[in-house]
Amino acid sequence: MEDNDIRNILRESGTKARDIVPILLRVQERFGFVPPSVLPAVARHVHRSESEVFGLLSFYRAFGLAPKGRHRIAVCHGTACHVRGCVALLEGLSKELGIEPGGTTSNGVFSLETVDCLGCCAIGPFGLIDGVFYPHWTPEAAIARIDQLRAEGTNR
Repeated sequence: MEDNDIRNILRESGTKARDIVPILLRVQERFGFVPPSVLPAVARHVHRSESEVFGLLSFYRAFGLAPKGRHRIAVCHGTACHVRGCVALLEGLSKELGIEPGGTTSNGVFSLETVDCLGCCAIGPFGLIDGVFYPHWTPEAAIARIDQLRAEGTNR
């Protein structure tokens, strides 16, 4: 992490409480996550406590405090997808990757997340890999896609 990057983000940002989320979004865009070490600087910049900044950071699921994998896998965990089998899908992915939802593989290649309803209820269970939609996703189809990514050499 570059201190200059943080200084530049703060210099170009407002200093009000309403500026916290946009600042955190810019930090995450730059680093792929929000390093906990930036919280003191952000808090000072917006004249708030670190706990207030952390409260916002931990409230919104879009923010991460740790690096995510190169490939982000998300499974919808809304009611319709739940009824249609997302639990089996998550269990299959967790077993295949050796991580629980919210985790990242030790080699940093894959992250597995759950997301709330994405409004694709008619095509559930539903998932995404790197923003690509997978309707009616089965554990077998999801694992096959992971195997394709591995075969392409993305796990090196």
